[in-house]
Amino acid sequence: MSIERSFERLLWGSRLVVIVAVVASLLVSFAMFYVATVDVVGIAAKVVSFTPGGEGMDYLRAEIIRAVVEVVDGYLLGAIMLIFALGLYELFVSRIDAAEGSEFASRLLLIRSLDDLKDRLAKVVLLILVVKFFAYALRAEFKTPLDLLYLALGTALVAGAIRLSHGSSHGSPTETHRPSGPTG
Repeated sequence: MSIERSFERLLWGSRLVVIVAVVASLLVSFAMFYVATVDVVGIAAKVVSFTPGGEGMDYLRAEIIRAVVEVVDGYLLGAIMLIFALGLYELFVSRIDAAEGSEFASRLLLIRSLDDLKDRLAKVVLLILVVKFFAYALRAEFKTPLDLLYLALGTALVAGAIRLSHGSSHGSPTETHRPSGPTG
């Protein structure tokens, strides 16, 4: 029995190898936030150095919009890695005591299963795909009516994906809605 107990203790302790993934994910998250923030500073520098008047205004506007979309994409990727790190830690190592009493944490960070983590990550990944689609639509040149039809179809598919992702998180059969007041 002593060998079995020792093996089980070793097996249970092996879950702590996840800390490597947690730390690596945090580092990637911080790097993405840093890169996106540097991009914001670059955008601000372009805007400040631009002299108004002339044909360059339309070009600057298009460049700023593209850059902002890239910044949003970078921040979202940083957020994904942060959520992933926190979720892995909570699932395999320990609850985050500092987050236990926070309403914000209960909505975002308290992960109870791998499915919870997967659902949260999937929604942020979907958001990144929406941003990427938007960036692609900004760069696209519409030369034929078929090009516009493809844009409309892509937009409808994106809207459908967003609708489906919201449908799975709101109004699930396991949720019970109670009246908020005495009148019901």
